[in-house]
Amino acid sequence: MCGIVGIVASEPVNQQIYDSLLLLQHRGQDSTGIATVDGSSLHIVKTKGQVRESYRTRDMRSLLGNIGLGHVRYATRGSAATEQEAQPFYVNAPYGIILVHNGNLVNTRELTAALRGVDRRHLNTDSDTELLLNVLANELQKTASEEELTADAVFDAVSIVHKRVEGSYATIALIAGYGLLAFRDPHGIRPLILGRRTAENGQDEWVVASESLVLESGGFEIVRDVEPGEAIFIDQQSKLQSRQCADGTAEYAPCAFEYVYLSRPDSVVNGISVYDARLRLGDKLAEEIARHIDPSEIDVVMPIPDSARPSAMQVARKLGVEYREGFFKNRYVGRTFIMPGQALRKKSVRQKLHAMEVEFEGKTVCIVDDSIVRGTTSKEIVDMARAAGAARVIFASAAPPVVWPHVYGINISTRDELIAHGRTYEEIAEFIGADLLVYQTVEGMNEAILEGQDRFTTLEQACFTGNYITGGVTAEYLDWLEANQTS
Repeated sequence: MCGIVGIVASEPVNQQIYDSLLLLQHRGQDSTGIATVDGSSLHIVKTKGQVRESYRTRDMRSLLGNIGLGHVRYATRGSAATEQEAQPFYVNAPYGIILVHNGNLVNTRELTAALRGVDRRHLNTDSDTELLLNVLANELQKTASEEELTADAVFDAVSIVHKRVEGSYATIALIAGYGLLAFRDPHGIRPLILGRRTAENGQDEWVVASESLVLESGGFEIVRDVEPGEAIFIDQQSKLQSRQCADGTAEYAPCAFEYVYLSRPDSVVNGISVYDARLRLGDKLAEEIARHIDPSEIDVVMPIPDSARPSAMQVARKLGVEYREGFFKNRYVGRTFIMPGQALRKKSVRQKLHAMEVEFEGKTVCIVDDSIVRGTTSKEIVDMARAAGAARVIFASAAPPVVWPHVYGINISTRDELIAHGRTYEEIAEFIGADLLVYQTVEGMNEAILEGQDRFTTLEQACFTGNYITGGVTAEYLDWLEANQTS
């Protein structure tokens, strides 16, 4: 999972991109990068760590130009420990291209073989972003004329990228001397939204980003989502052109986890308010809780901050139970779900959360979390509640059981690490130490997220159902992925 942003403006964009990445920090904390283009000159700064600690004044001064892009990374492929795999990536031919990517490709083995063999392209890393960049560069080299790169040639190249690449990808690229390109996979799995504002000189200024909060903070008007399969090209004079580059056979299916956990609640993703979706998830979860226990037996409902708060509020409201904040969050610790390694996740839970005894002593507490993935965090939370004096602990998940690897951009790659894979609810409850465990249903999740819109009728939810919507995800592929998991 990553956060990306691209801006075309009438003034230098380095500070605007930096500010945008601060807003997207929740989408990745391993590394960050900013790139700009000044005429035909490209400038890149990328490093490990979070945005606020990564850039110095000298870095910002080197990022010249009115067109640029930025990235925050949460590693799902390759290594999180090396700066070499931080984005953006660069190739010098044709033109000079810099690219950032949010998502995961699933036919990396086939692409690697083709690029190194038929296309004669060199690859430096195991990153699927480098693969995507080289596929795009290779097709641009074929479609562009010798005189000048046109928008039509760019769109033709993206059309071929869609045919060659399988998986999820929201992508932004800078093409030296020409402008900014943004495109999205044919299923629209990963989000990308377009915004516009008018500069003092009357010029249109544009932004594309992972979440709408970037647009609103920067004073941009939301134009629309980049459509699945669509490519948008904005030249150096700020003229925007677009084309649908997919063949129209893929079903629009955004990732359900964007609404469950990944996106900030103050964002609108694919036309759906994340906050409203989480409220509705709470309504559905409350109905499920009431099927398993008389609400009068519950003393308080409390969330695991922050992403579970809207759902927990609605659970309490619908059950007629008091809502309380029992866990205090240390905001200077990263999101435990996206931290690499079980040991680090477990250690970080205690650093991140503190249970206030006054809210637990002698009570039956219903703890609501956004999801249960590996179970490590949930177990630590239940232990904390017990230690704070809770008489009984009911643990409720606003998402269904995660039973299959998530291959489209979240670090859930092996079935053995998933607490719900091959276990009953009773076994999971015993593992995490809860007196009762309640999960959202898949049907309830779908109804809650999809309500009130008609742009799409399904979600990418393979980690809950095992039904993968792109090609390339076979049993053999999942076995290979688990055997080669490195992060």
